[in-house]
Amino acid sequence: IENILDKYNSDKSALIQILLDIQTQYHWLPKPALIWVSERLEVPWSQIYHIATFYKAFSLTPQGRHIIQVCLGTACQIRGGPKILDKVTNIIKIHPGETDTEQRFTLNTVNCLGCCALGPVVVIDKDYYSNPSTEQLKKIISSYE
Repeated sequence: IENILDKYNSDKSALIQILLDIQTQYHWLPKPALIWVSERLEVPWSQIYHIATFYKAFSLTPQGRHIIQVCLGTACQIRGGPKILDKVTNIIKIHPGETDTEQRFTLNTVNCLGCCALGPVVVIDKDYYSNPSTEQLKKIISSYE
């Protein structure tokens, strides 16, 4: 945490970026880290908590090393997004909003990934996969283990 704060010279205006860096480092925002940021930046804990709970990019619970997102927006819904979600759920054995016990994967659904023409779409970390078959999904997901 100290290195992250030092990177931004403990500048209050960099609070969101500091929280993003902590999220990247730990895959979530641990409460002790947020308390330390609050003290070091002299920003009220309530303000940091508000930011951490307002933005979907932040999590106050441990997340997997790899984030799997399945789009269920209108275009993906029509093109089979729910079937893709079922396939992913069957492969990794967790449901949306859950993280596996090894903290390898967290599964989320989203309403739009901004690539409707590719739908249905699965994103793992920053990699996009258009309408993968069950076998393709198994191979793709195993490559992240």
